[in-house]
Amino acid sequence: MIKKFDGNHAFLSNFYPSPINHEGIAYPTVEHFYQAMKSTSIIIRKEAANLPTPAAAKKYGRKIVLREDWESKKVEIMTSALRAKFQYPELKAKLLATDISLLEEGNYWHDNFWGNCYCTLCCNTVGYNVLGKLLMMLRAEIQHDEACK
Repeated sequence: MIKKFDGNHAFLSNFYPSPINHEGIAYPTVEHFYQAMKSTSIIIRKEAANLPTPAAAKKYGRKIVLREDWESKKVEIMTSALRAKFQYPELKAKLLATDISLLEEGNYWHDNFWGNCYCTLCCNTVGYNVLGKLLMMLRAEIQHDEACK
């Protein structure tokens, strides 16, 4: 089981460098892309893409007025971002190297939707680990595609 996306597994994090080009805008990380997609405004998307770090993009994303359909689209948007990220051969190989490991986005910042928070406030709550589940789904898709070649 991989319980946290850091160290040798930092490449699984949305903060890991993996440029995504979408509608003429270059996003340096999945985090930049995800936060930008909270809005339909090209101006806001460009601002998010140009922020210096994924942490700055995440902070900026908290201030964005959410698009009307955000709650129904956010998992789909994350999935598309992860598919773009793992098109890079070196990242695809690293994801495949996790083999059959359970991938969990363990954290201490109370994120029980995308991950599973282990802080004292959340320790009795089991997170949904949607990010980990999406990564495992994508890994299975890639494994299937590789086996069919």
